[in-house]
Amino acid sequence: MPSLALLTNQNERYRELLANAHLPGMTFATEVAQADIWLADPALAAEQLASLPAPAWLASTYAGVNALLAPGLPKDYCLTHVRRLFGPLMSEYVFGHLLSHLRHLPQLARQQRQRQWQPQPYASLAGTTLVTLGTGDIARHIATVARAFGMTVLGVSRSGEAREEFDAVCRFDDANATLNRAQVLVSVLPDTAETRGLLEATVLQQLPAGCLLFNVGRGSAIDEAALLQALDANHIAHAFLDVFKQEPLPADHPFWHHPGISVTPHVAAVSLPEQVCDQVIDNYYRFVDGRPLLHQFQWQRGY
Repeated sequence: MPSLALLTNQNERYRELLANAHLPGMTFATEVAQADIWLADPALAAEQLASLPAPAWLASTYAGVNALLAPGLPKDYCLTHVRRLFGPLMSEYVFGHLLSHLRHLPQLARQQRQRQWQPQPYASLAGTTLVTLGTGDIARHIATVARAFGMTVLGVSRSGEAREEFDAVCRFDDANATLNRAQVLVSVLPDTAETRGLLEATVLQQLPAGCLLFNVGRGSAIDEAALLQALDANHIAHAFLDVFKQEPLPADHPFWHHPGISVTPHVAAVSLPEQVCDQVIDNYYRFVDGRPLLHQFQWQRGY
């Protein structure tokens, strides 16, 4: 009978959900080392992997598993991570901030407090161009919402494979013409050797003046010094950043007080136990049947 260990910050909730699922043959392990399956937050699992053998299957409660990629940790086990849940939440984050910025909602709120009747001119999203770096499930949902607003949506990916949600997709190696059109740029890139520092000075200069930049993927994609320079030169109008190279963002980091940056503490999309368990339960039946698990982490690709 497979045994499962819980290594999360919401163990009681996960235990309740899994117990109510009445999974055949599953027991909860009293010792992590005895468990065949770990349902774990990546950082907590990494602590255990430093001294214990890897389980047969580690089910991450997050999409990002950077903590499990640290040097010295095993990388020869079945790792699954949360997929296809975050598109709606990420879209709400991007378009919430985008509409607030374009419609000057913070300024209008200040004017209300000061009892000032001062209409502000604004532009519509319709007819503007949004570019996503990455064309996976999150980017495809963002693209769908963007097209509902009447935007042109372009994608940049490693393969350049066409996606129905996009007006066009190109490869990273051929991205200059696409970046030149990006009035809104949204990075949903994972943390890989190929994506680290991808948004450096020469790439940022390809963007049209006044571009709005969102990073909801991984903080490692952005050259922080180059971004600050582009903002100070008014080449990028504003950057909305939810992910950073170091988290929590250090208190003395210049991003905190830069007028052209909106900082949020990695909250664009959170893992809800109910949704995570739906995927874990589905994979549990596959695990006991000996079938391939869904949403497996690809060690060679890094995502």
